[in-house]
Amino acid sequence: MPLSSFVLVGVIITHDSQLSTVEFNLNPATNGGPALAILQNTAIPCEVKVGQKIYVVKQEHEEDATITCKRQEDESR
Repeated sequence: MPLSSFVLVGVIITHDSQLSTVEFNLNPATNGGPALAILQNTAIPCEVKVGQKIYVVKQEHEEDATITCKRQEDESR
């Protein structure tokens, strides 16, 4: 059963002119450990640099996940 809502916290660990390697951790952390992903730099909506934190957020009512570079506060609070 796929997750309907999740937040992945990733850190760019290396990049070149086209691709970035990102280490993702599930938030909250699980026993599975980190995962690595290769993303096109054009998919990252901020400056691509080593150590840059990115977030992949999928909420239950959204069809696709969104990549962002800053933590979004819950507007309903």
